[in-house]
Amino acid sequence: MLRTLVLVSGGGTNLQAIIDAVEAGKVENTELVGVISNNPGVFALERAKKAGIPSEVVSPKDYPDRDSFHKAFLSTVDSYKPDLIVLAGFLVVIPPEMIDKYERKIINIHPSLIPSFCGKGYYGLKVHEAALARGVKVSGATVHFVDRGTDTGPILLQKAVEVLPDDTPEKLQRRIMEEAEWKLLPQAIHEIATGKIK
Repeated sequence: MLRTLVLVSGGGTNLQAIIDAVEAGKVENTELVGVISNNPGVFALERAKKAGIPSEVVSPKDYPDRDSFHKAFLSTVDSYKPDLIVLAGFLVVIPPEMIDKYERKIINIHPSLIPSFCGKGYYGLKVHEAALARGVKVSGATVHFVDRGTDTGPILLQKAVEVLPDDTPEKLQRRIMEEAEWKLLPQAIHEIATGKIK
């Protein structure tokens, strides 16, 4: 079984998509061993609790500096002995020592077709605002391995989503979630768990 740890910062819609896919048997050979959030009180933690998945909060606000937060965070991640770490809307920069330790074992979902609208400063609605401002006709989502850069790791899966004439950033964000993110992330986990992605 692929021991999978999910990192979240907010509502946890991608986490829910993973939970649902595992329960429905669409993601095989996978055990969701834990959920870690950097924010207390987010709905993602409720989703984990409801699904019976252990969860905890490791917040930078609880530590005097970034270094001690990184140590505590890495120690918490290590305690779950994960085979795969999934960033499902996790808005904290992953410490380099964690990236090195879990090389090719951390995946992220980004709400655009990388290399468009990615990298520093491109997250959440900012991605969709930029896509609409540029006038693209197609956007989408990308699952990639995490490396030391921002959204620069090897691409695993991508799915295109049409941009409609009356799209707002919020409408586009919602459609990309429904049509791409919630399908791609479980698919990537399944393909890693069943050996299709090495």
